[in-house]
Amino acid sequence: MSSGDVAGPAHGAGQAADLDPQVVALLERLRAVGAPPVQEQTPAELRQRLAATAAVLFGTVDEVASVEDRLAGGVRVRVYEPRPGDAALVYYHGGGWVAGSVDTHDGIVRALAARSGRTVVSVDYRLAPEHPYPAGLEDARTAARWALDQFDAVAVGGDSSGATLAAVVARELPVALQLLICPALDARCESDSYARFAAGTNLTREAMRWYWAQYLGGADGDDPDASPLRAPDLSRAAPAIIAVAECDPLRDDGLAYAERLRAAGVPVSLRRYEGMVHDFVRFAATLDRASAALDELASELGARLG
Repeated sequence: MSSGDVAGPAHGAGQAADLDPQVVALLERLRAVGAPPVQEQTPAELRQRLAATAAVLFGTVDEVASVEDRLAGGVRVRVYEPRPGDAALVYYHGGGWVAGSVDTHDGIVRALAARSGRTVVSVDYRLAPEHPYPAGLEDARTAARWALDQFDAVAVGGDSSGATLAAVVARELPVALQLLICPALDARCESDSYARFAAGTNLTREAMRWYWAQYLGGADGDDPDASPLRAPDLSRAAPAIIAVAECDPLRDDGLAYAERLRAAGVPVSLRRYEGMVHDFVRFAATLDRASAALDELASELGARLG
């Protein structure tokens, strides 16, 4: 979720042999920074670290013809328009529902807009713990409803915790597509991938438990609007593009959700990126697969949306 999530090797952690060599080098670089574990930082510290490192970790950004800050039903959004069009992706940034902004995810959003040829509406939703569940989700819904009034075809998407919001909106509103990148979909954090990659990569199980606690603020984590994997009926969800990273505690969330969507009759395009870690698309400056994945996801988005 942020560069402060890195922890040293531990029993049950992902083994180095699983990791792409570029990921190994990246993790060593992040460990050298020496940031405290996520659960030992304040929300303000996490936000500052993510804001300070996001641009460097992503690297060169794509040019987009028009970038404009706007209000979508009272929610601040940034609209990236590579060319005039009638289709848009509403995008929710990651950051554990605690950190992140339209600024920290500018590189990812620019890449998706420029490489898909579709407008992207990046949403600056309210963050926990100051604004716990369902505040961020309410903003996500508001922005999506606004986009549905503005465009003929609308997709929703996001990375990590932003993908959580997108999955809920895609179950509720008449959007055409959902794009989920390394989604967090179950507050229980009990899957096999959570056990295997509990520590040793760029996101730990303890960090995720802390993020969920901040987001929920005492609400029931089994609520399907909090944990989309707990929804009893997914038959009305939008068709999905789901991207998972092999060495990510959240990997099995995405795999299980793809399986449940398919069982409900929802079309799913599942992409699994071997040797990658959580939210690897944020690290395009050093991971070749990050830029390649954004190419692939944007190409499919552009082909399927409008």
